[in-house]
Amino acid sequence: MGLPKANRLKHWRDFQLVFNRGIARRSRYLTLRGVRVTPKEKGSVREQPCATQVGISIGKKVSKKAVVRNRIKRQLRRAVRELMPSIIPGWKIVLVVKPGAVECEYEHFLRELKQVLTQAEVLNGH
Repeated sequence: MGLPKANRLKHWRDFQLVFNRGIARRSRYLTLRGVRVTPKEKGSVREQPCATQVGISIGKKVSKKAVVRNRIKRQLRRAVRELMPSIIPGWKIVLVVKPGAVECEYEHFLRELKQVLTQAEVLNGH
């Protein structure tokens, strides 16, 4: 099962925004790029913060086989879905997978993802 529609980062302009203005945190197999989006003002009342959106970028350097790349994306989506309740709303995040990630299992991705989210101060209570 993938991420809910409200939590998907899909448009190329959003990816460009994150890569141009965002912060970067690195771990052994993942690079997190993220930018905090402030809510727009309507009159004198501020809107609620928008939902956090996450995109995954995985290139052919990781693996030439689409089956392997898709398996990694599914594992990362599952890890993001598990950590989503503890992520501060209003972030746009891109997870870039590094080439050594082919041998990783779900638990390893979960641990690394929690580590980079904590480094970026995206988790509630860090």
